[in-house]
Amino acid sequence: MASAIGQPLTRVLLSDQVYTRVRGLIISGELKPGDRLVESAIARQLAVSQAPVREAVKRLVHEGLAEHVPRRGSFVASVSQSDADSARSVRVVIEELAARTVAAAPPPTAMEGLRTQVEAMREAAREGDVGRFRDADISFHRLVCEASGNPFLPKVWAVMEPSLRALRVVSDPLFTGDWGRMADHHADLLSALESGDPDTAAAQFAAHARGDDGIDGD
Repeated sequence: MASAIGQPLTRVLLSDQVYTRVRGLIISGELKPGDRLVESAIARQLAVSQAPVREAVKRLVHEGLAEHVPRRGSFVASVSQSDADSARSVRVVIEELAARTVAAAPPPTAMEGLRTQVEAMREAAREGDVGRFRDADISFHRLVCEASGNPFLPKVWAVMEPSLRALRVVSDPLFTGDWGRMADHHADLLSALESGDPDTAAAQFAAHARGDDGIDGD
């Protein structure tokens, strides 16, 4: 782990830089589920004090990419098959309802926001930036819940989002499929929302959430 972290950091907010560096290692798969995040070792490698490292690790824990075990330390999050199945089943219900509601009356501003996220995914795919792709992916689905107008859907999504991030970023960081194709699939999901056909949109989002739409990695 230590040798992978890289050169000392300078300028800007140190905790942000530490967070970005370690998060990137988790996303790339260089830090694997169960690996311990030793704050003193990270601080030494980056030539910073432990304070910014501690703040960065707290952010990773909050985001769901790491987990803190009392008296043992912090570790890259591990996702069991049971947790994955449970999260997926809840996600299907949430996204199906959100898509059905949005497609009945697509809000123009929300649709523009979703198009922005699709373009961000395409650009990230071209650049091979997995972290940016995942962020845009998460944002896309969060925006669909927000666009539904149902105040409880974004709240439920917010509770689930850390687990969903861990499921995506930790369980398949070395996804070898076509990232561009995955971005295009999100464009198809957006088209389904804009179609004005709630049943079609609901079915497509439910299939996507179940993972039976032929697109791996999401």
